Amino acid sequence: MSYVIGGRPLAARLVAEMPSFVRQVVSALVERVPAYSQLPAEELSGDIYRVTEHALRAFALVLDSGELPSAEELRFLRESAARRAEEGVPIDVVLTAYHVGIQVVWERLVPEARPEEVQDVLALNALALRYLQLVTPVVSAGYLDERQTMFDDERSARATLLTGLLAGTVEAQGPYVVLALSVPPHPDELLPDVDTAVASRRKLRRLRVELERHSREPLSSLTPEGGLALLPGEDLPLERIVADVTRAAGVPVTVAAIAAPPSGVATAAVLAREVLAVASGPGLFRLTDVLLEYQLSRPSAALGPLAEIVAPLTEELVQTLEVYLRRGSRRPAAGELHVHPNTVDYRLRRVAELTGLDPTRIEHVTLLTAALAARRARP
Repeated sequence: MSYVIGGRPLAARLVAEMPSFVRQVVSALVERVPAYSQLPAEELSGDIYRVTEHALRAFALVLDSGELPSAEELRFLRESAARRAEEGVPIDVVLTAYHVGIQVVWERLVPEARPEEVQDVLALNALALRYLQLVTPVVSAGYLDERQTMFDDERSARATLLTGLLAGTVEAQGPYVVLALSVPPHPDELLPDVDTAVASRRKLRRLRVELERHSREPLSSLTPEGGLALLPGEDLPLERIVADVTRAAGVPVTVAAIAAPPSGVATAAVLAREVLAVASGPGLFRLTDVLLEYQLSRPSAALGPLAEIVAPLTEELVQTLEVYLRRGSRRPAAGELHVHPNTVDYRLRRVAELTGLDPTRIEHVTLLTAALAARRARP
């Protein structure tokens, strides 16, 4: 089929004036899409020019035959998109280029249409839409396949580096901050009509994205329940990072942080897990925040008897006792627990009845604190 506009077959005119059309499309890309204005001149006059010319010649064949691009032409577009992905050009920029190319052809030629060529203009518009409808998913697939390959390679390299650092078998540029995280279930994970796996993966994704936002190339082995993360650098704003991670995850996250050089990551990871085990979270904990609890939780003959002191307590009573000891009085504890202060008083009385130790008496607080630390340290 031959589309005629301005008294001339459109396909023939596009081929005859190809250099002019290509320059106009590249110029429009630079003008309309900021990312193209930032590309090196040699790329614009080289690869971008060649791809644009190839795409316009392919479109000219479509105009001449009325048939959509062949599998070979689509393969070229797919490979071109993969190269853009490798260069780090955003996918929206890649897809916009095809729309801009069609717009340039349309804006330059359609105003010349004569009254008797209206049907050709309408047919051209329908064909252009069909062309974009076919090309867009092909280009997207080529781009995303390459990005997935790059992501898999990068993830594999990060996993290898993380494994080596934790085993103490590789050298790397340091230092690192080792984070041990405990992440409770999101409320969505507890709803009976919600897919728990989907809800937990969404929570984990938000947490990872937040770590990526705060740190250059973090290394992590995280699950929906927590795990380890290594953040490159020192003097990191850990309080803000933990606050943002908690907000993103939508749950009260507990984090233990230990700084270490690359050669000390393996030891730091063990220590971070131990600090996390005795932390009375949520929030950020360093070793200096839990010195007493950490020391009391070390293996000894006293560890078992200490833990037995609070063994009669229910989980609710243990939680109330931990919050009360951390907050120092019943009203702040009631606020954190979302209960009435009288409820806190009742639960503390039950603790005293079951353990023989009164949390409101200063001489009993140290022993109760030690018992809770021992309880958390027991396997």
